[in-house]
This record gives sequence, structure tokens and C-alpha cells, in this order.
Amino acid sequence: MDFEPYRRELLAHCYRMLGNPDEAEDVVQETYLRAFRAYDRFEGRASLRTWLYRIATNACLTALEERGRLPLPSGLGPPSTDPDAPPVLADADAWPRPIPDALITPEPADPAAIALARDGVRLALIAGLQLLPPRQRAVLILREVLTFPATEVAEMLGTSVAAVKSTLQRARATLREAPVVEELAEPEQRELLERYMTAFMNSDLTALEGILREDAMIEPLPSRTWFAGKSTCVAFLRHVMGEPGEWRMTPARANGRPAAAARRGGLPRRSGTAASRSGWRC
Repeated sequence: MDFEPYRRELLAHCYRMLGNPDEAEDVVQETYLRAFRAYDRFEGRASLRTWLYRIATNACLTALEERGRLPLPSGLGPPSTDPDAPPVLADADAWPRPIPDALITPEPADPAAIALARDGVRLALIAGLQLLPPRQRAVLILREVLTFPATEVAEMLGTSVAAVKSTLQRARATLREAPVVEELAEPEQRELLERYMTAFMNSDLTALEGILREDAMIEPLPSRTWFAGKSTCVAFLRHVMGEPGEWRMTPARANGRPAAAARRGGLPRRSGTAASRSGWRC
């Protein structure tokens, strides 16, 4: 009985469901505990992998019943027009959070498996999933991301194939109404992120202004306050950049995309991704 080979993909699955890597880790541990306790009743009618996904999905649904969805600030209200106003802070766990690629990259490093794993945790996808009720979210992930057959999904969720198909249709309809995030190709993402990091560390506001698009967005989590439009974003960045050298940024990977880990005064403070043309989330 070796569950360990499934840990990374189960963590990615729980992260898609929950949007929080720490909570996803807890649910994976709970999944393994439940599996160990119930293994003597595992009849082998489905594969061990399918059985573990069933346990993990239902554990996620239980967790979601207790705390609900994790919207981004842009999903709660209009952007602030005053970059000088004090931010409205909220609990750091009240928002979707990025997950390092290193935690979910498959082993061995098969290029096709890595590409699939990274594509399945894109920040745009994670944010979009938060719009769905828990069971719609589960069905969409199991059918569209993990490509489980409808019969297996129905068995996992204790429902019928017809109900799975109907739930999937409703989930697709909801996501069609969600804002479309235009993503750059990865080489362009890396180049843009490198320019952003250099400008930020040098406190070069002119360079940052040249990087941002007119429809730029900044969501400086864990604040509920967010900003839209180049002029407002630049004014906000003027306040947070500080002196040249005050920030240090290190290239990283999160949610399948190039990212940056930022430090101010030696301790990690925030991270961002160049996931879209329209903005960066902190």
C-alpha cells in the first residue's frame, strides 16, 4: 500500500478545489489518513488512484462547506481610485494564494506531465474556479482537467451520470461569463517579469510606467483594496517601491508560470506572476 506516488497530483487537485496551498496540504494529509483507515475495505473495483481522488474530492467538499469560496478583491467591488488611501486589510487566508511549482511538478520530470500539471493550476483557472459552487467545481475539475469518465465522477460524488453531465454544463456556462485573462507566451512572460523586477528593485518608476498597459490591474493581497488603470497603478507603486535597493526580487515559478519572490528588509513579503497582459497580482 503505497500512496506516496500520488501526493503531488493530489495536492494539485486539492489546491484547484480550495485555492489555498496550506489548506490543500492539510486535506491531502486527511485523505491519506482516511485511506489508511479504510484500506481494508478497498475492493479494487476502481483503481487506487481513482479511489484516492474520491476521498480527496469529498474531503475538499467538506472543507468548502465550512468556509465558502475565496474571491479576489476584484470580485468583491469596484477598484479604488485613491492610491493614497489606507488599504482595507483582510485575513491573509481569505484569498486564493499561489502555489510553488516545485510542490506539484511530477516526478520523474516527464515534460508532457509537467506541462499538463502546470496548465492545470494557472492563476486564471484557479480564480475562475472560485466562481463555481463546490460540486460544480469538483465536476469541472474531475471531468475537464483530470479527464475522468463521467461514470467514475458519478461514483466519486455519489450521484448519477446524468447529474454529472448537467452539473458540468452549468459550470461551463458560469465560466463563459467570467472575464477572459489574456496570457502571454512563456518567453514573453519571463522577459516582461525580468523588466518588472529590475525596474522595481531600482525604484525606476519611469521604467515601470513603460511596462504597464493602460488596462493594468494590481491586487496587493491581503488588502481588499485594488487598483485598475495605468495612472492609478503607477501612483500606487510610487508609494510601495521605496528607495533603490530596498526590495530584492528572486525569480521563481508558481501556478505554472514565471513568478518572483520579493523581500523587503530580508523577509519574504509578497510574490507576483506575469500571468497576463493586463496586470500582476501581489
